[in-house]
Amino acid sequence: MNMTRELSAQDLPRWRRAVLKVGSNLLAADGGGLTARYAAALAGFIDASHADGRQVVLVSSGAVAAGRAVLRERATLDDGLVMRQALAALGQAPMIALWQSLSDRPVAQVLLTHDDLGNRRRYLNARATLRELLALGVLPVVNENDTVAVDELKLGDNDNLAAIVAALVDADLLLIASDVDALYNADPRRNAYAEPIAHVSALTPAIIAMAGESGSEAGTGGMRTKLEAAGKAATAGIPTALFSGRDAATVQALQHGRLHGTLIDASTGRMQARKYWLRHAPTAAGRIRVDDGAARALAGGQVSLLPGGVSGVDGDFHRGDLVEIIDSQSRTVARGLAQYSSVEMRRLAGQHSREIEGLLGYSYGAEMVHRDDLATVIDSTTSNREIGA
Repeated sequence: MNMTRELSAQDLPRWRRAVLKVGSNLLAADGGGLTARYAAALAGFIDASHADGRQVVLVSSGAVAAGRAVLRERATLDDGLVMRQALAALGQAPMIALWQSLSDRPVAQVLLTHDDLGNRRRYLNARATLRELLALGVLPVVNENDTVAVDELKLGDNDNLAAIVAALVDADLLLIASDVDALYNADPRRNAYAEPIAHVSALTPAIIAMAGESGSEAGTGGMRTKLEAAGKAATAGIPTALFSGRDAATVQALQHGRLHGTLIDASTGRMQARKYWLRHAPTAAGRIRVDDGAARALAGGQVSLLPGGVSGVDGDFHRGDLVEIIDSQSRTVARGLAQYSSVEMRRLAGQHSREIEGLLGYSYGAEMVHRDDLATVIDSTTSNREIGA
């Protein structure tokens, strides 16, 4: 079914970084091995976005389907967990090879598990890796590590994984490509009068009730999981666009900022949601004392704390813990996520960023607290430069 041309074009939100989720039905469209039939246009969109100075993280399904195609008659559709894990391991290589064959850039595989995203330190490590890959101009291809995941600890379908990754990398937009071109007010496969919904301002119970279940053997999620993912993204301040990845014209229109599909609004501003959490999360694990110049710069917002601005450290905390940043009068200036532990910060306090690797033997980056992980508590007027360089 393809009713894309009945959907009026609308403007996509402006974005600099997006997460694109591609479903199994677009990679194993005929229930067999992987095919570039639909993936080629999506890869073209990614390359065009990169040429425009934008960044895309790809969350790709298809590994299990690819593994099943390799084994063919030896793997059935009702395989148990262990067989699915084996199929995922077998199918990861051809799935990555497909995207590499279609991309002008190097492709990197990133496999995540529930533990990676539940443990704050590993969460930050995953985010740092993805950011570095994007900075290097590499296309990260993310999937759940099904080879080691068990049902009770799985992140779930890749729609929801894409929403989690969108929040992980501070994306401006979540794009979900599938064989369904939009959200409809009824199941269009069963109701000839079903009408597409172009815009959803809020995911109300009535909207969610319109969703159906998985529509094919290759996929693990249907429209309901897409709305669940959009809900997660909305809470993180990220809008979601649902569209058909089978229609080349629809995919090409995305390059020009036009959507033929359903746009689901964010519930709040992206930074507003994150900053609110940083300001109001439970008590911080420790405190970083900064000099007066650093305090003034931090209070102005949009800056990172570098080691040169650190005058001392109170308490014991680990990388990824929430900490308070205080000035010389012990007033809280900001709260944020520590890029280094308290032990490491004591060694780095007052030093230049270029000295980090020499002092520690390794580096997690130049910042003690990155500006994306920092929320100002008091205000003052200052420049938006990074402090303590």
